[in-house]
Amino acid sequence: MNKTKFLTQAAMIAAIYVVLVEVFKPFSYGIMQVRIAEVLTVMPYFTPAAVPGLTVGVIISNIIGPYGVLDIVVGSLATLIAAYFTYKMRKKILAPLPPIIVNAIIIGLMLYYIFLGSPDETPLLAIMGWVALGQTIVCYGLGYPFMLILDKYKNNIF
Repeated sequence: MNKTKFLTQAAMIAAIYVVLVEVFKPFSYGIMQVRIAEVLTVMPYFTPAAVPGLTVGVIISNIIGPYGVLDIVVGSLATLIAAYFTYKMRKKILAPLPPIIVNAIIIGLMLYYIFLGSPDETPLLAIMGWVALGQTIVCYGLGYPFMLILDKYKNNIF
């Protein structure tokens, strides 16, 4: 893949991610989040450009988001790790799994830290479970069907 195509794909993925987070903002943050933009986390299965694209999209979204520097750094790192593992995944049915597992652990820990000491303090495993549930809804409920559609047109898109 040439540099121009790679950069164009990465930029488009980042832009679409940010737009989806903003359009669905009420669902994009919190302990129980169903971040619709995470549907794009399956794209590294098809193109390596999605790895930086998703990472930049998350950085921008988290700059705009409510949790500050911690989310910008930790959230972006979680996305980079998950996107890399999705890129390395060769079984299509398993491609949505890395964002679910990585976000459940890393974002779960981050949210636990953020909400630590709040009056309705939620246990760590419960937060991780809620993050995993939200990710599963998006990554398998929307992301896997999205993969099946992309698979039909991958030669024309990627």
